[in-house]
Amino acid sequence: MSSLPPEILERRERAKAWFEGLQTRIFAALEQLEDEAPEDLYPGAPGRFETRPWTRETGVGGGIGGHLAGRLFEKAGIHTSAATSRFSPEMAAQMPGADQDPSYVSASISLIVHPRSPRVPTVHMNTRFLSTAESWFGGGADLTPMLDEQRSQQADDAVLFHAAMQGACDAHDPDWYGRYKAWCDEYFFLPHRNEPRGIGGIFYDRHNTGDFEKDFAFTRAVGEAFLDVYPKIVRHRMAEPWTEQDRQQQLVRRGRYVEFNLLYDRGTMFGLKAGGNVDTILSSMPPLVAWP
Repeated sequence: MSSLPPEILERRERAKAWFEGLQTRIFAALEQLEDEAPEDLYPGAPGRFETRPWTRETGVGGGIGGHLAGRLFEKAGIHTSAATSRFSPEMAAQMPGADQDPSYVSASISLIVHPRSPRVPTVHMNTRFLSTAESWFGGGADLTPMLDEQRSQQADDAVLFHAAMQGACDAHDPDWYGRYKAWCDEYFFLPHRNEPRGIGGIFYDRHNTGDFEKDFAFTRAVGEAFLDVYPKIVRHRMAEPWTEQDRQQQLVRRGRYVEFNLLYDRGTMFGLKAGGNVDTILSSMPPLVAWP
């Protein structure tokens, strides 16, 4: 179906295999945390991921949706997808290299974790490879503490998270962290609230240095950094007790998350317009939320 050269298809397959392997490893890491969570704060059986393969309705491809409703993680979704398809005229006009030929291939991983405890931050991460006549990587990771006392870039969790993302960047180019941190702060901002969604991280798109191997290695480093740092943050926080006031603050903060994802998130819009799986796209929505 694709008119793109075999080299691009081979790169897509490599990216797809990496994302699916990372998905399996994150499943295991979060399930281990479910096992470790103290029973007095998180009663019940540890949660396990349910995988739901899906097939695209347009083009060729699909993905693996991973869904967890656990005792430590109230809701988590870790999803991979891959596609060989064609952009609609509307989308082709917005994509580099698609104005002459709307064919594209893609592969991605995207995750969202909503912990039960207000003391454990919500986290989001995604990375993807997309190729039209041009190829690039995009993605990033960002952290959203639920409590006001934790919503500072000087807070322990923020310092640890940003250090991990900076390490992923600095291993490849020392200029990238400052650029992609600033882009994250700008992107994950709610104009109607005049506030950031969380404490940031990194965000990058249309990342193409002209060296595929370097760019692919960087994207892998982002995934490895996430897999290393987030379990550390969870272990640091999950034994802390919380109050009903903490829980209410968490539910209100989750409302901000919903507002951003439905009003501003480009990934949500892209997935819906490109014929992705609605259940996985909207699994970023928290299970319980409140607006004051």
